Parts: sequence; C-alpha cells; structure tokens
Amino acid sequence: MKDIFLIRHGRQCSKLCNVDVELDETGCRQAELLGRRLASYGLEKLYSSDLLRARETAEIINRALAVPYEILPDIHEINFGCFTGKTNEEIRESYADFQIERAKHTADLKYPGGGECGTDVVERAMPQLKKLCERPEDRVGVVTHGGVIRSLCAHVLQTGQKNKLKFGIDLENTSLTHLIYDKERDLFFLERFNDFAHLEGRPELLRRGWKTSLERC
Repeated sequence: MKDIFLIRHGRQCSKLCNVDVELDETGCRQAELLGRRLASYGLEKLYSSDLLRARETAEIINRALAVPYEILPDIHEINFGCFTGKTNEEIRESYADFQIERAKHTADLKYPGGGECGTDVVERAMPQLKKLCERPEDRVGVVTHGGVIRSLCAHVLQTGQKNKLKFGIDLENTSLTHLIYDKERDLFFLERFNDFAHLEGRPELLRRGWKTSLERC
C-alpha cells in the first residue's frame, strides 16, 4: 500500500483568481502548523506543483520534515480561462450564464476562454500520481491545489466530474486529503478528505473569514 497525502497550498497574498503569487503571513502560519503535524507522519518525500504558492508551502512544511523535495509536473491548478486574475464580483458580473450552469452540477464544464474541465485535470494529474506509486517511497506528501484535489477525488470515487465541486465548498488551505493506493488491485481509496485539524480553534486561519467561495455566492 502507498499513502499519498494531497495538501492544498497555504493562503496566497491575493484574492484574485489563480494568480501566481506568494503566500501571505497567514499562509506561512498555516504551513508551519501543518509541518509540525506532519513531523510524526513518517513522510519519506515531498512534492509540489510549480506554482509559487505551492512551492513556498512545501518549503515551509519541509523545515519540519527535512525530506527530499521535488517539483512534480502537471499537478498545477485547473486552468480557469477567463476567470484568471479576476475577483469573484467580476466573475459573477461577466460570466453570469456560465455560473448558473456551473451551479447546477450537471456537466463537467470547461472554464470559458480556453480553460480546463475536471476531466482535463485528471488526464494530466493522475498519471503523475501513478508514477509516484511506482517509486520506492511508501508515504509522500503532494502540495497541490483545490481544483486538482476535487477532480482527483471525483475520479477515484467514480462519481463523475460533474460532481467535483461538491467536494468541499470551503476546501481549507493546507488541508490534508489522504489517498491509499493498492498496487495489486490498481485501486485508489479515499481515506480522508479536507482534514484541517491543525487549524481548528484558529478561525482567522480558515477560508470562510477570508474569501467567499463562488459556490456560496
């Protein structure tokens, strides 16, 4: 069995959609708390996407772990197309029709303007996870993004990508999603999802007090 801990990056310093920016002070604190928690998990290696917020999260976590670290291709955030760089208010105003369809959860929609859908994310990210399962390490952490985690969970549970946004309205920054891979049966199991116990009792570190998700708008 292989244990893969998918980690959402810490809070970034901008509320604009999917801009490639560094963590803010809160994001650094979230990553520090997760690093302390993971110190007892026996992780053998740490990976991250190439986006700055993911790399910084991994580097802070690794201060507590001191394990080999590698940037993993193709696990960057879903391409939001025309949403990229916009505020929630701008998205609601400019893409109201798309938002209405998206909120129905009846189709795996591509984001307008050349964006991706959940199937696109799975097609590039799942092969990377399978490659990790062929490596000698049995317990690894992968710092990635909310859209990737939701899409992978929908794929593992075979719920259909139209349901990917039902996985975690508020997927917390630095939350853990734990997958177990059984190589003999070539099966992934979802062991835990959106586990943010290291942030409990600290409401200032939770997403609801920082940015309202489009699902709640």
